[in-house]
Amino acid sequence: MTAPPFAQRPSKALLIGLVVSGILALLVLALMLISGGPAGFVVSALLAVAPLPVLLAAVLSLDRLEPEPKLHLAFAFAWGAGVAVVMAVGFTLLGQQLFVRAGYGAAVAEDVGTVLLAPVIEEALKGSALLLLLRRRHEIDGLTDGIVYASMAGLGFAAVENVGYYLLAFGEDGVSGAIQLFVLRGLIDPLGHPVYTSMIGLGVAYALTRRTPARFAAIPLGYLGAVFLHALWNGSATTGSLAWLGVAYLVIMAALVLLIVVTVVERRQLIGKMSVYLPGYRPTGLVTDQDVRMLSTLSARKAARRWARGVGLGRAMSDYQQAATELTMLHLRAERQGMDPGRFAVERDAYLGAMAHARRW
Repeated sequence: MTAPPFAQRPSKALLIGLVVSGILALLVLALMLISGGPAGFVVSALLAVAPLPVLLAAVLSLDRLEPEPKLHLAFAFAWGAGVAVVMAVGFTLLGQQLFVRAGYGAAVAEDVGTVLLAPVIEEALKGSALLLLLRRRHEIDGLTDGIVYASMAGLGFAAVENVGYYLLAFGEDGVSGAIQLFVLRGLIDPLGHPVYTSMIGLGVAYALTRRTPARFAAIPLGYLGAVFLHALWNGSATTGSLAWLGVAYLVIMAALVLLIVVTVVERRQLIGKMSVYLPGYRPTGLVTDQDVRMLSTLSARKAARRWARGVGLGRAMSDYQQAATELTMLHLRAERQGMDPGRFAVERDAYLGAMAHARRW
């Protein structure tokens, strides 16, 4: 069986980045284990990992119509957990030392590091995962894709960072201290980092998928939005004021609602475009009116996969649905960004070939 066109061979740079990031994340965790001791590390790691399955499922559910390659998602997560964490700690400590040498006290330097340096540095490093994926720009063909990749980088960063925070709380107040902090970071505000960095994801995705003259301005604007949200939360936390924390939380939740609305609207637009573009392929015999209805809602797609599994065609149905979705996305990219007709024809025929290979009902 030939690989479908959407199963591209991973680049060496991507694989190297994934390995390096993973090694750095493991080194950071090993240092935490040595410095905090086995008991504290185990408690902290369990608390940091506990919400991850739910959070990952929530993020990935945003992109059910056109799932991103698993290796690209793993790279974004590992980049956030490894490279971004290591470099963020290093640059933030360096910046704080510069403030101390300039004559500011240690307390001022720490507050500056928390409220100013950390948001500026961390968001730049987490967001750089999306810039690195620009070489695979074909994978970012919608705003939802930018949100998903950014969220994965944010989740990776938060997972490792939380181990460190819980370990510090464990060292000061034992298990109860770690659990109290977990309530704040793991239950009340578990999506902080993903939401912040998703502002950058929106900017990068908009720049890649639109043809407006000022589209690339969306990247720095997204970065500023991420820094603002991050600094707002950190600054509110340093005040110790529940009122300020409440305001920051509401602003972040408003940003989260905005992200969800963007993904829902984009999903509806994609489904609507399927009804526009796919009927044009009826003469090929690869698309029928029943197929268009099946592809046009998530519930119908799920029901079709369930039926296909029952008759031994589960993988074929999944491949057909993904190829049909990618074909629709190809039309959307051509509509939004323009595309060389020869390249369009090559990609279109590849998706039609995948649909023909999969369609056996």
